Amino acid sequence: MSLDSSRFVADHVGSLPKSGIRDFFALVSQRPDAISLAIGEPDFVTPWHIREAAIFALERGKTSYTDNLGLIRLRQEISSYVEDFFGVRYEPQDQVLVTVGVSEALDLALRALINPGDKVMYHQPCYVSYNPSIKLVHATAIGVAAKSENAFSLDIEDIKDAWEPGVKVFILNFPTNPTGGTADKALLQEIAEFAIEKDMLIISDEIYSELTFEGEHTSIATLPGMAERTILLHGFSKAFAMTGFRIGYACGPVPLIDAMMKVHQYSMLCAPILSQETAIEALKNGAPSVRAMRSKYKRRRDFLVERLNGMGIPCHLPRGSFYVFPDIRPSGKSSKDFATGLLESQNVALVPGTAFGEDGEGFVRASFASSYDNIIEACNRIERYLQH
Repeated sequence: MSLDSSRFVADHVGSLPKSGIRDFFALVSQRPDAISLAIGEPDFVTPWHIREAAIFALERGKTSYTDNLGLIRLRQEISSYVEDFFGVRYEPQDQVLVTVGVSEALDLALRALINPGDKVMYHQPCYVSYNPSIKLVHATAIGVAAKSENAFSLDIEDIKDAWEPGVKVFILNFPTNPTGGTADKALLQEIAEFAIEKDMLIISDEIYSELTFEGEHTSIATLPGMAERTILLHGFSKAFAMTGFRIGYACGPVPLIDAMMKVHQYSMLCAPILSQETAIEALKNGAPSVRAMRSKYKRRRDFLVERLNGMGIPCHLPRGSFYVFPDIRPSGKSSKDFATGLLESQNVALVPGTAFGEDGEGFVRASFASSYDNIIEACNRIERYLQH
């Protein structure tokens, strides 16, 4: 008789659903000729000077472990970059931790901060990892709806209504995946005041911050009283087109970074040295490439939003990220049915909004991190789908 090994799986892992994105990608993978606006990854190859830094580092024999916190040269560059771009100072010696992507940084923060039974707030629709990551540390997840009528930003009254005693951490992500929603300084000030009043910590995932198209990005860590209660998460995957290098970082108060480092030390040890070497080059000389890519993203965004609205599919103009989150309710279909039907009949892949939480029902996510020609053709096919 064969062993039923599934009974050994931990309850809190067995109960987790698989990523809604990955389930949909399984369907897309069966159609290799599909036009995909589903992938949250830049279509740009990592700029040559950054790739060359990896080659040169390998040629110099850079193949060792590094300090658990990361190369000090990289932490110094991060400290300078964050001070210049975000306007908040972190000491490279003990306030910066280099991680294996921002996803590891989020996991480390939650594992370092959360006791079983604590509560964690987050806003949704959101990146697919937030809710499962909260549950994996045996915390209660409390979602706050970011509504389409608010351009998928937040309303302070909704935050106050959702808050419960026992909330320890509030996760923010602006600009937001999947909606492109942003938060202006006035809203962040309201959130900051509420966080101080309720003694909450903020984990602020700002991975899309360079891809802000209108206005200036503001980090909540820059506001009065917030640097000491905020962990700022950032990385290189999106703005620098370095997804495969898996390199991110966390900045924050010494006790919190030290706690995260302990978990990192025993689980991951350190981020890959080659990726760290390339990140140094990206921070030193990557700004022109970032500006060029952002300009192309903006052109694609403007075209995609105009076409979708012209088809009768309401779509707000995202102020950041490289996603749009159009409202497909006028079609009379659910998010899953719309995305599945579009894929089957027109060979175009979008992601059902429900992959990003229950508040994503009635919407789909389309990435404009794809070529302009692909976006044009995808729009033509979406229009044909709507006409049948």
